[in-house]
Amino acid sequence: MGQMDDAGTGAPLSPPGVDPALSPETGSPIPVLCRRCAAVFSHGPEEEPPAACPECASPWLIVHPELDRLDIAHIDCDAFYASVEKRDDPSLIDKPLIVGHAGGRGVVTTACYIARQFGPRSAMPMFKAMELCPQAVVVPPDMAKYKRVSNQIRAIFRDATPIIEPVSLDEAYLDFSQDANPGGTLAAPALATIAVRVKSEVGITVSVGLAHNKFLAKLASDLDKPSGFSVIGRTETKSFLAPLVVGKINGVGAVTAGKLAAHGIETIGQLQDLSEMELISRYGKFGRRLAGYAQGKDKRKVTPDSESKSVSAETTFSKDINTVKALIDAVEPMCTRVAERLAKAGLAGGTVVLKLKTADFQTLTRNRKLPNPTGKADVIFGNARDLITREADGRFFRLIGVGVSDLCPATEADPPDLFSA
Repeated sequence: MGQMDDAGTGAPLSPPGVDPALSPETGSPIPVLCRRCAAVFSHGPEEEPPAACPECASPWLIVHPELDRLDIAHIDCDAFYASVEKRDDPSLIDKPLIVGHAGGRGVVTTACYIARQFGPRSAMPMFKAMELCPQAVVVPPDMAKYKRVSNQIRAIFRDATPIIEPVSLDEAYLDFSQDANPGGTLAAPALATIAVRVKSEVGITVSVGLAHNKFLAKLASDLDKPSGFSVIGRTETKSFLAPLVVGKINGVGAVTAGKLAAHGIETIGQLQDLSEMELISRYGKFGRRLAGYAQGKDKRKVTPDSESKSVSAETTFSKDINTVKALIDAVEPMCTRVAERLAKAGLAGGTVVLKLKTADFQTLTRNRKLPNPTGKADVIFGNARDLITREADGRFFRLIGVGVSDLCPATEADPPDLFSA
């Protein structure tokens, strides 16, 4: 819906509600949200959409027939680290800014939107980013500061709903459903209020996605950055998804997209034309996920303070290495650190995970399911060593990591060997 330049100028913090009896299926009035003052009103289905808010005269309106019936949101801070740095140093406002460690083997943490016009992107090697945008200002990341800002933003979220699932410092899912938040406010005006408060109280902008599940809410929040507010309703879900590339689906990275392309599948619409059974027969269990996401289905709940799904450690080498011995030597102390972290948390893991990043920045992940969960460093190391021996083939690697997933209580791990003396 475009950038809201006047957000945060005295907007009320208690948005009015809207009659939930209004139904877009029966030709009833269509809800309208003012992004500046969070007012909700309506216009007739045969009328032209309003040009401005009757309360504050703002033109920043969201018009959607399902606006009062959607309750899952994804909020993403716009170029978070860079935005915080520009907030704190106004001299940077109009300059291309890259947050990251300059020189050596540094990578881009965040690039502001001005810098992105020249090509720099998150996770890009810094030398490449500077080749594309030599005029960029580089600022080292200040994670402690970003954490403080993130906490401030989450406090604003909590004023709107208690059901918040942080994804990282700069993004989160919010649930406004009646089941999860009885008596709570409608999602749309609450989200408009959040966006206004973040801009006025924190000094940065966010982009909002509103839909009926997490998959679609995440897609929506990325549609109109920065300062976006986008809505994907149930009725339009399939038609919205159809032209998108398959890489928009959760879990479909470059490798999986390549495999799908080899079978002539490049868009989500092409997946929609295949039955679930066809996709399962081709791609196994992942085929079922593909079938669901292609139809816009996502049963995942917004889970506040979700527990860790893995415990891991990793390191980036100062110089690429390619020998089995060097890789094994590097991973052994990390296995000890993982075991110590598991012990501290009272956890164990059922799968050992090895992560390698090649010299050309391709990430490889290898898993080994264990017969019994473990929290022991020697067991983790033995399995990591075997995975390294299988994977190391003379290629040079710049990073190695090891961890465990399929976490469980430590009391369920490492049963005694009945056949030992």
